[in-house]
Amino acid sequence: MRPDGTRAKNLSAIVQAIPHIMPKRYDAQNWSSEQVDDDILRTYIREKRKEDKTVTRMSILAAAYYKAVLENPQLNRFVMNRKIYDRNHFCFSFVILKTRADGTPDETTLKVFLRPEDTIFTISEKMKKMIAENQVSSHDNNTDKFANFAFSIPGLARLVFALAYCLDQWGLLPRKIIDLSPFHTSLFITNLASINTPTIHHHCYEFGTTSVFICMGRPARKGNGDNGKHMPISVVMDERIATGVEYSRFFAAFLRYLRNPAVLEERLDGIGEKEEESCLVEA
Repeated sequence: MRPDGTRAKNLSAIVQAIPHIMPKRYDAQNWSSEQVDDDILRTYIREKRKEDKTVTRMSILAAAYYKAVLENPQLNRFVMNRKIYDRNHFCFSFVILKTRADGTPDETTLKVFLRPEDTIFTISEKMKKMIAENQVSSHDNNTDKFANFAFSIPGLARLVFALAYCLDQWGLLPRKIIDLSPFHTSLFITNLASINTPTIHHHCYEFGTTSVFICMGRPARKGNGDNGKHMPISVVMDERIATGVEYSRFFAAFLRYLRNPAVLEERLDGIGEKEEESCLVEA
């Protein structure tokens, strides 16, 4: 048993065979592009701002994705050493820009862990807190400190990452290292809209357990006489973790929540909604 997951059970023979046919994540990558109605997102963000609640496009996307995953848990799987695992937690990684003391731009990667009881507001607060802490030029998070240590001695980085790769292959990488690694994540998000850049299809890393990578691109005019905007998102996914039908159901739910972000204000596991429906039935 790995510290971050358990072997997936009740898989069909063909699903179990696919990681042997395509042992590398870059062999199994599929690409997809979607257009999200940016007018809906901007209107929702403005409405919440009037209520003194801060949400962003990325927090909406993360909340919608997680709610869809709770309904379609296959999307929280990963493949390691030709075996399919159910992840025992959910997290997403993303990159932020910060400025060094000398004024030059720099990047750092953050990872946010989510729980079924989270809402769009708690997710936004988690992100806001982590970004505030890590945008300080003098601050290095634990991931940065580990990387700085690895590169502090010539040749050490190659040894450290080779060892980590081997330990990960055999399920022996310690949970503390997994929690530090942005590449061991349910979802990796990059927000190219924040630097006014079009969307790209970003590869899933072979190192780690990233199964889905989503890129948010610069909003663009819808065209055809419509002055509104859409936000393009590009998705790269590991096809080995779920069947086409399971992916289809997941993306239908994911896009539905992006069209109606207000549903993300309640617990994402829907327990509150279920209890309310139960009370109505009993009444």
